[in-house]
Amino acid sequence: MALNKIELHKYSLAEELINAISHGIGAALAIAALVVATVFSALHNNAWCTVSVVIYCSTLILLYLNSTIYHSLRPNAGKKVMRVLDHCTIYLLIAGTYTPFTLVPLRGALGWTLFGIVWGAAALGITLTAVNLKKFAKFSMICYIIMGWAIIVAIKPLISRVAMPGLLLLLAGGILYTIGAVLYLIGRRKKFIHSVWHFFVVGGSILHYFSILFYIVLAKPV
Repeated sequence: MALNKIELHKYSLAEELINAISHGIGAALAIAALVVATVFSALHNNAWCTVSVVIYCSTLILLYLNSTIYHSLRPNAGKKVMRVLDHCTIYLLIAGTYTPFTLVPLRGALGWTLFGIVWGAAALGITLTAVNLKKFAKFSMICYIIMGWAIIVAIKPLISRVAMPGLLLLLAGGILYTIGAVLYLIGRRKKFIHSVWHFFVVGGSILHYFSILFYIVLAKPV
């Protein structure tokens, strides 16, 4: 996609400071999350769990680090590139969040099928976003929400394999992400709405991380 076709939102200095700092904190937390989850998973000697949490936490780091850089740059060609990547990493995080659930408690025909569908959808979304960010912007937001809630198709086996507090954390995180996305859609031109969305994203990430850490990595038999 030609850089001259990529539009940049006009945020105030205060907005960009909040945007960059909020997701900068998110990036730092994501790095710490990777270390903690990987160590505990390795101590439990679960290879599938270790691989899946590394994938998941890596997508967390990519999203928050990329977003921090994007909001820290002055309006230029580099910022335009980072804006496209900013949207692409959302697809990666959604697919990354599915990975521990599909490769550990759901591992089997259903888990691998869901894993393939979600990562395939992420690859398609990233491709379309890279081709034309503006044209596929609404499609992407709808796709984010559909991908995120597709886990409902596996709710029955999840209930039998993941403790209820873990499922409630998963649900609460999804709700925070969705509320943030809706606020962004209906009020993205209003001042500080993007910053508010950032906090919903951080909140959703924290809840999903605790769901994965305590109820997959450190899971006790249900």
